[in-house]
Amino acid sequence: MNKNIIISIVIATALIIFAIVLTSPKTNNQSNSTSITEETPVNNVSIIDGKQIIEIKAKGGYTPRKSVAKANIPTILRMNTSGTFDCSSSVRIPSMNIFKSLPQSGVTDIDLGTQKVGTLNGSCGMGMYPFEIEFQ
Repeated sequence: MNKNIIISIVIATALIIFAIVLTSPKTNNQSNSTSITEETPVNNVSIIDGKQIIEIKAKGGYTPRKSVAKANIPTILRMNTSGTFDCSSSVRIPSMNIFKSLPQSGVTDIDLGTQKVGTLNGSCGMGMYPFEIEFQ
């Protein structure tokens, strides 16, 4: 085999392994810890001055991925960023024609209006990191 072909195969294999390692989900190896999975709704919703505030952290995706909120009250989606440089620094909610670029660090409020019972789906600008808000 040609030396250049062998070198190309080795480099391609190394790049594939590197990509797999980078995209693998991180796990928590602590055996006695209780953790919330991405699919489990958490208490990230509060009501302040008659408005419902849903807080989501944006960095390497969105946390939590699923939120549960009340329907039929004015709602604000509060996006928190802290050193966010990936595609989760932009958020889109196609059903509401919303596309927002978020600062690398800071808080951005997005007015969602008054939502009816149902699920609102959003994602990063590239569609790689989804999140949902279930209005009950």
